[in-house]
Amino acid sequence: MGHKHSHEVTNENEKKTLAVIIFTVLTMIAEVVYGYITNSMALLADGYHMGTHALALGLTYAAYVLVRKLADSPSFPQGTEKIGVLAAYTSSIFLALTGLWIISEAVLRLISPVSIEFNEALLVAVIGLTVNAICIYIMEKSGHKEDECDCEHHKEEDYNYKSAYYHILADAVTSILAIFALVIGKYFNIVYLDSFIGLLGGILIIRWAAGLIKNTVAILIDMKKQD
Repeated sequence: MGHKHSHEVTNENEKKTLAVIIFTVLTMIAEVVYGYITNSMALLADGYHMGTHALALGLTYAAYVLVRKLADSPSFPQGTEKIGVLAAYTSSIFLALTGLWIISEAVLRLISPVSIEFNEALLVAVIGLTVNAICIYIMEKSGHKEDECDCEHHKEEDYNYKSAYYHILADAVTSILAIFALVIGKYFNIVYLDSFIGLLGGILIIRWAAGLIKNTVAILIDMKKQD
C-alpha cells in the first residue's frame, strides 16, 4: 500500500514538474522576445533568469524519467530512488550558488550604487511574482490527500520535487522582497534598501539550500538518522 501510494505521488509530481517547465519556458520566450522588441534590458535579464529555472526544473524532470525508465533495470538492484536524490542534491547546489550570486550583487551595489529604472523593474518583478505564484499553485495542487493515507507517513521525502519547489519559492520570495524595496525606493528615494533586501533574500535562499544539501547527502551516503 505504501509503495503504491508513493509511486502515485511520484507520478503526479513528475506531471506537475513538466507543467511548470512548460509554463516557465513560455514565459521566458515571451520576456526575451518582448525584451528585444522594446530594448528592455530588465525584461531580457529576467527572461534569461527564467531560463536558469527551466534548467533546474529540467534536471528534476529528467531524474523522474530516469527513475521510471530504469525501475526494473538489473543495473540497479537496490532501486533507482537515489537518482532523484542525486538530482535534488545537484539542484540544491545550484540554489546555493544563486543565493551567493544575489549576495555578491547586493554587496557590489552597496559599494557602487547604480541607477534603477523603478517602473520597468517593478513591472518585471510583478510579472515574475505572478508566474511564480502560478507555478507554486501547480506544484502544491494535489489529487492525493496524504493525511488520509493508511500507510506510514512517508519515510522517504521526495527531495527531487522539494528542490524544484524551493527554486520557484526562492524566486517568488525575492520578487516579493524586490517589489517592497522598489516601491520604497521609488516613493521615498531609499535606493540602498534594494541592496539590503537582496542580501536578506540571498541569505534565506542559502539556508534553504543548506537544509536540502544536508538531507540529500545523508541519504546518498546512507547516514543513519539519530534518534
